[in-house]
Amino acid sequence: MHPRHLYVHVPFCARRCAYCDFAIAVRRNVPVDEYLDSLRREIEGKAASSYRLESVYLGGGTPSRLGATGISRAMDVIRSSFEFEGDTEITIEANPDDVDATQAAAWRAAGINRVSLGIQSFDNSVLQWMHRIHDADGAADAFRTLRDAGFENISIDLIFALPQSLNRSWNSDLARALELGPDHVSLYGLTIEHSTPLGRWRDRGSVVPADEEIFAAEFLMADRMMSDSGFDHYEVSNFAKPRKRSRHNSAYWTGAPYLGLGPSAHSYDGENRSWNVPQYAEWVSKLSRGESVVVERERLTDENRIAEKVYLGLRTNNGLVISDSDKASADRWSSEGWANIEGNRVRLTSEGWLRLDSLAAALTGL
Repeated sequence: MHPRHLYVHVPFCARRCAYCDFAIAVRRNVPVDEYLDSLRREIEGKAASSYRLESVYLGGGTPSRLGATGISRAMDVIRSSFEFEGDTEITIEANPDDVDATQAAAWRAAGINRVSLGIQSFDNSVLQWMHRIHDADGAADAFRTLRDAGFENISIDLIFALPQSLNRSWNSDLARALELGPDHVSLYGLTIEHSTPLGRWRDRGSVVPADEEIFAAEFLMADRMMSDSGFDHYEVSNFAKPRKRSRHNSAYWTGAPYLGLGPSAHSYDGENRSWNVPQYAEWVSKLSRGESVVVERERLTDENRIAEKVYLGLRTNNGLVISDSDKASADRWSSEGWANIEGNRVRLTSEGWLRLDSLAAALTGL
């Protein structure tokens, strides 16, 4: 199946955040020409000219590090090989410190119509602890600059369940976010990976992670505040104003095919999943020699498909249609306040989403 959704990984960052274990390349001077030449080679090698796209997502890393001209050129490379729908959703991830009037105008001119702004917190001490470069005022200024440039679909990212030693007010962060008037908000509980600075801080005992009770309390607080402000909690981590759901991310949750380009990018054709080498230098080197950058492929088994269908279905408010034999389990969830049931369709509540992994496993037996 030809994918209708394209993800392009732009790995460059000015600095690695304390919690980040993504495939990034920290560069003082971003090699824009080298990156775009390699991107063009990968597209040519995957014979993508017949694909007609409903969404494009420039993720990272920090795509905004390509600069105004670099983003325009990247979109030219993509347009030269793909067809777009008339209303293709085109998203760029950006850090607040990269946003100014010149950048915003260039993105608009390049056809980008959605920005995902990585704010993470409005507490300056927390931002410093995270190794973020921007501050709270800079984040608010970046948001307003995007609005002034004409962007009508702006998403912001925030991180919750931080260590209690930081004394961060989650309520205040949510209130500051809502004051800006975003169209979409993504909220992620902090996860600590071994290979990150944060993982090392935890291992030596200088950081104590938030416990499950704090995670649950902050998740439910966000659900209440966002819902009261007119947002639809349409996926476990995502909230949207009417008609502002992320079409690209929604494609992942419905099991639609997608194509990934760039270091570490994943692709899915409906039957097989594959992913690229994670290191930027290796990705460039292989493409320069005419070699495949795919490091591994996986063909989904029937068991894989069932497990993914259940998990992805339960994580959105569209829910999942279950068999009559599974109704007994779902009825118990309803009595506990974890799900709403209409016929054979099960939709998890916010309380149910806190138990997503175990509830999904209960239906699949995995």
